[in-house]
Amino acid sequence: MPHVVTGNCSDCRFTDCVLVCPVACFHGDDQRMYIDPIACVDCAACVPACPVHAISESGDLSQDEQMWIQVNADKSSSTPVIRSKQTPLTGAEARRAALGYGPS
Repeated sequence: MPHVVTGNCSDCRFTDCVLVCPVACFHGDDQRMYIDPIACVDCAACVPACPVHAISESGDLSQDEQMWIQVNADKSSSTPVIRSKQTPLTGAEARRAALGYGPS
């Protein structure tokens, strides 16, 4: 099952995940990242790389998080591939702290 980017990525857009992805399956817009479910090879290298714990295997999502599967599929087909680390959004560190994750 492919991995998906969940709501924790919203308003953060840390891109540490793209550095470890062997297949360039990450796409992004001006608010968050998405995983292309067709390109994802389920290596899980991105999971520990995300500083806000926003990436999960689709089979591990709670009922409330299931919608992220379709969001990732839809948005990854309409946003550009992100292949290099970019500057997080303004306020990303505050959001990370609010989510309960300290600096890495």
